[in-house]
Amino acid sequence: QVQLVESGGGLVQAGDSLRLSCAASGGTISSYVMGWIRQAPGKEREFVAANKWNGRSLQYLNYADSVKGRFTISSDTSKTAVYLQMNRLKPEDTAVYYCAAGRASNHYPETYEYWGQGTQVTVSS
Repeated sequence: QVQLVESGGGLVQAGDSLRLSCAASGGTISSYVMGWIRQAPGKEREFVAANKWNGRSLQYLNYADSVKGRFTISSDTSKTAVYLQMNRLKPEDTAVYYCAAGRASNHYPETYEYWGQGTQVTVSS
């Protein structure tokens, strides 16, 4: 069973950048689809981005339309870490961001099995 711990959230202004990190332990992230999912107050969980590596081959990569061109997901399999680089942040990106691991290559949050505790990202206008 993999354990996930996020870090890197904070309060920024619109247009700024943030890099979220997700440290994984208890398992190899190459065994999972690694995703970032966010939840804003009063809203349902929303898929942000996901990838899956098999050795040096990228098997799966997907982004929500709302973040395409602004966010980049990357993985460091040797260090069991996943990152989310967020550029040109907007107030509507404000949410708790969760790192998650699952087996299915899709954008449905409910299919992810393991979750971190989340990190708050707040973007002021």
